[in-house]
Amino acid sequence: MAEKKGPDEEPKGTRAANGESTIYFGSDGYCHGRVTMGVRDDGKPDRRHVKRKVKPGKDGEDRAWKEVEKEVRRLERERDGGTARKAGPKWTFERWLQHWLENIVKPNLKYKGYVAYEVACRVHLIPGLGAHRLERLEPEHLEKFYAKMQANGSKPATAHQVHRTARAALGEAHRRGHVGRNVAALAHPPRLVEAEIPALPAVDMKRLIERALTRRNGVRYVVALAMGYRQGESLGLEWEQLDEELQEIHLREQIQRQKWQHGCAHPHACGERLHKKEPCRQPCFKHTRPCPPPCPPDCAKHASSCPERHGGGLVRVDVKSKAGKRGAGVPDTLFLLLMYHKQAQEEERRIAGTEWQDHGLMFCQPNGKPIDPRRDLDEWKELLAEEGIDEARLHAARHSFATLLGQLQVTDRTAQLVMGWSDASQAKRYQKPNSVILRDVATKVDGVLFRGV
Repeated sequence: MAEKKGPDEEPKGTRAANGESTIYFGSDGYCHGRVTMGVRDDGKPDRRHVKRKVKPGKDGEDRAWKEVEKEVRRLERERDGGTARKAGPKWTFERWLQHWLENIVKPNLKYKGYVAYEVACRVHLIPGLGAHRLERLEPEHLEKFYAKMQANGSKPATAHQVHRTARAALGEAHRRGHVGRNVAALAHPPRLVEAEIPALPAVDMKRLIERALTRRNGVRYVVALAMGYRQGESLGLEWEQLDEELQEIHLREQIQRQKWQHGCAHPHACGERLHKKEPCRQPCFKHTRPCPPPCPPDCAKHASSCPERHGGGLVRVDVKSKAGKRGAGVPDTLFLLLMYHKQAQEEERRIAGTEWQDHGLMFCQPNGKPIDPRRDLDEWKELLAEEGIDEARLHAARHSFATLLGQLQVTDRTAQLVMGWSDASQAKRYQKPNSVILRDVATKVDGVLFRGV
C-alpha cells in the first residue's frame, strides 16, 4: 500500500517516479489518486484522476484512502491489460450511436445496410439504452432489453437485428479505445429460428412461367425463375446489358427505392404540418403495427414533402456485392421471349410518343418509367394466387432457381458464379432438397447396392 501523505504533502525525497501512481490527501478535504495510463492524442501524458471525500470521524481517512486505492488499482489493471478506456470526453451510448451512424457507417456502407442500422438505433437502441454511459454499459443491460422488446411484441428477428447493430457499434468503440470490451459480443440474443424461404418445384415454376406470359412484362418473372435474378436486378436490367450475339446478360446495376432527403435549410419547419405531436389514442385502429411515437422536438423527417427534396425514389445503384457483377448465358427459349418482348416494347414506345421517358430499361411502365417494386411484388402474388400456389416472397424465385441448379448437379463453384454469391457455401442456404433430388439419390444407391440382386 502506498504511504499516506497529508494535505498536498510531498515529503522531500519521496516523490513518485515518472509514470508511477500516487495517492495523497489534499487540503480540499478529498483523498486523491493519480494514475498514468499512457499518452493522449496530443502527445501529453494521459494522467487519470480519482478522488473521494474524507468524511468526519475516526475512520474517515482510512475509508477514503481504501476507496481511492481500489480505483487506482483498477485503472492500473485496465492499463496493463490493454482494456483501458481512451482519454477524451465521456460518451453516452446515444451519442456514440449517432456518431457511428453518420460518420462511420453512412460514408462506408451501402444504402440498405445503413438503413437497417439506422432503424435499429433510432427505433430501439437509443430510446431503450441511449442514456447509459458507454463504458458502464453491461451485457445484462442488453439482454434485459431484448427480453423487454419481445414482451412488447417485437419478433426475435427484430431483436437479433438490434443485437447485430449494437455489436457492430460497440465493436468499433472497442477498436478505437472508447471502451475496454465489446459487451454486445458477450450478451446472448434471443433464440432465432429463421423462416425458411420455400423453393418451388419445377412443375410449379413451369406453371408460373406459362401464366406470366399472358401478362404485359410477364417475361420479367421468367427472368427471375430461369436466371435467379433478385427483384432489383430484374427491374434494373437495361437492353444494353444484353449481348444478343452471345445471348448473354452482363449484370452491373439494380433498381432500389431510397428515402428522400431534405434540400431546404430548415428541415424541421419544412415538415411542420406532418409532425406527430401527441401519442395515438388507444385503442388505435389506424396502425396495424405498434403505434409510432410522437416526433422529437427537433424532428427533421418528412423529407418526401420538401419542395427541394433530393436523392430519393427509385434510383440505380450497384448490385449487392462485387460478386453480383456477373455475366450469365440466357436460355434459348428465354432469349426468344426477350426478343418478342423487345418488339412489344417498341410498339408501346410508338404509341406513347412524346410521353415516353427513355431509361433504356428492359422492363418498364407503358411510358418507359421504372416499375415500382411494390407493384411488381403485388403482381407476383397475383400470379401465385391464380395458379393456386401458396403465397411466397418474390425472392422464392431465386431460391427455386438455385435448387434447380442443384437438381441439375451443377457444381457449387459454377452455381456461385451464376447466382452472384460471394461464397460458394451460400448454396447450403439457397438449395433445398426436394423429391426429385432425393429420388435421384435413391436411384443411384439402388443401382450400386441392388443391381443383380
